[in-house]
Amino acid sequence: MVETVTSSELAELISMTDVDLVDVRDEREWLSGHVPGSRNVPLETLRADPDAYLARTKPIVFICARGVRSLTAAKLAERLGFASIYNLDGGSSAWAKAGRPLVLEAIASAA
Repeated sequence: MVETVTSSELAELISMTDVDLVDVRDEREWLSGHVPGSRNVPLETLRADPDAYLARTKPIVFICARGVRSLTAAKLAERLGFASIYNLDGGSSAWAKAGRPLVLEAIASAA
């Protein structure tokens, strides 16, 4: 079952449990600001080979910009038998709006 968590609930979950934070936005979106500790696995990449990118050993929290793509990813993981699946309600936008930090990465320009 996919559980929806708020930004506050996610912050509490992160502080209490070792979770896998999977941001399913494209790389450019992820670089422009992501939840600390999250890793980038774009939704299309995840769809192509979920077992290559998801571990069954700890809870997984899916994140995107607003919560739509991450819910799609969470439902995919659920269909594949993953347990302890979470979706961040409102995505990274809600996380930032709640005053929580985002990590910004420099976007390399094409040479």
